[in-house]
Amino acid sequence: MHSRERELTDVVLSVARTIRRRQVAALEPFGLSPSQSRALRVLTRVGEPVRLGFLAEKLRIVPRSATDVVDSLEAAGWVKRTPDPHDRRAVLLELTDAGAALAAEVARAQRRESSDIFDDLDDTERVVLTELLERVDAGHDHGRPRDCPKTRA
Repeated sequence: MHSRERELTDVVLSVARTIRRRQVAALEPFGLSPSQSRALRVLTRVGEPVRLGFLAEKLRIVPRSATDVVDSLEAAGWVKRTPDPHDRRAVLLELTDAGAALAAEVARAQRRESSDIFDDLDDTERVVLTELLERVDAGHDHGRPRDCPKTRA
């Protein structure tokens, strides 16, 4: 790795740690784990009932772990399971009204907690940074080492 690439990696990791620390701090008053918060965010963005496998894929976790997250959210009354009308063996997940309200409140708290991280960037710079990071993110198969032959498709 060249020196500039290493510097870029170090800066990205440092910013990611700062964001993560602030996002976790914002969750504390709600008693949510980062995985629970991310699940609420995914369900909010999708805006319609989804299968557990879809949620697991979006969270980049195995379905069993997604089941644990959903179980805890359901027990709290924030998510409900309903039968899939197209496949009686499957269930769909959706936010309850309380879950949608919580998700909105958590999003506001996280925005407040992290609002100053990118304050030095103007709107155009934020758009460019977002586009660049999305391009980098989309160009990689998450969770698979690039040089590991056993994981290549």
